[in-house]
Amino acid sequence: MGRRDAKIAKSASNYTGDKMTDDKALREHVLFLLKDGGAHLSFETAIKGLPVALRGKRPKGAAHSAWEILEHMRLALWDILEFTRDPKHVSPKWPEGYWPEKPVPPSDRAWSKSVAAFRKDFEAMCQLVEDPSTDLFAKIPHGTGQTLLKEVLLVADHNSYHLGELVAVRRLLGSWK
Repeated sequence: MGRRDAKIAKSASNYTGDKMTDDKALREHVLFLLKDGGAHLSFETAIKGLPVALRGKRPKGAAHSAWEILEHMRLALWDILEFTRDPKHVSPKWPEGYWPEKPVPPSDRAWSKSVAAFRKDFEAMCQLVEDPSTDLFAKIPHGTGQTLLKEVLLVADHNSYHLGELVAVRRLLGSWK
């Protein structure tokens, strides 16, 4: 049994019919999906070692560069997080508010700032899930039926898709093992 399978089996064994224990198990499952990747790789693995010179290149057949994917992931995560926390939050206009204007990062610093902002917002989302006082099933008061659980699963799904896209871009650029 691999590390991932053992972790799933351990977490699944936490179900007891006791609401507090089951809530803890659900949070562990969701955090596993967000952090450990489940069936996909982590954000850190996807960006590790990407040469600076390739960050803004769109390989033939790809719709986006690594920079565009990173920025899109950051902007979408930020929007979802702020929507869950701030009733006054206004989402960017779709689609232009969710993508950078150019395929090339304006600077190495811009790349670093985007990575740091993604990490910060990702950790904030995980902390919401980890906090036992957070009701994962409560409707977000300013939403249209969304719950924190629904939004967190949206983040996991969205990240998974774009991490796969990032790996495909890296493969096409010859920068993936």
